[in-house]
Amino acid sequence: MSKYLLDKFLYTVDRDPELVKAYKEDPAALVARWEADHMTRLTGVDADRTTWLAFTERERTALIEHDHVTLFELGAHPFLTLTLWIGLFEQDYDEPLAMQREYAARLAHFSLPYPDIST
Repeated sequence: MSKYLLDKFLYTVDRDPELVKAYKEDPAALVARWEADHMTRLTGVDADRTTWLAFTERERTALIEHDHVTLFELGAHPFLTLTLWIGLFEQDYDEPLAMQREYAARLAHFSLPYPDIST
């Protein structure tokens, strides 16, 4: 498991409107594409490519299912999931902040100390 890798996925996808669209339309395909094309480039420098990183099956499933609760349990940073989820789902709700309220409600069962979100 790599919290860094989860956070890198969330950060990278959130900052590219085409990736956000692809992630919403076909999350399995985007996760597979990201693993093949983006995951090996940790810093953007070809010399820094790596082949040993991979999502665990639980991480991959949570990403594919847009399961922010499991991602939080795995240590993904909640601000990264929240900002991406806003881009993915906010327009699907009729009331202001409805998506954010649902996001928070699904995490309400957590109490301090929260899962470690440091990388």
